[in-house]
Amino acid sequence: MAQAITQRELRNDSGEIMRRLDHGETFIVTRNGTPVGELTPMRRHRFVSTDAVMAMFRNAPAVDLERFRSDLDAVATQESAPRG
Repeated sequence: MAQAITQRELRNDSGEIMRRLDHGETFIVTRNGTPVGELTPMRRHRFVSTDAVMAMFRNAPAVDLERFRSDLDAVATQESAPRG
């Protein structure tokens, strides 16, 4: 659950808030009692080895390429004009 903090708390305690963001906390910033923004930790990219990826997909169902192409053709066109 995100903790509500005021604009003033963000300004005055930014160092502490940044440390808490590093530890995974989320904040809702308010101004005059009204929520105006949300501070959430960035998702950190993790390296996943090829072996790990292969193991994850080893038991995945096979893709029916004809059905996949048919599904794509049903929703995609070659038109360059925006659909509006």
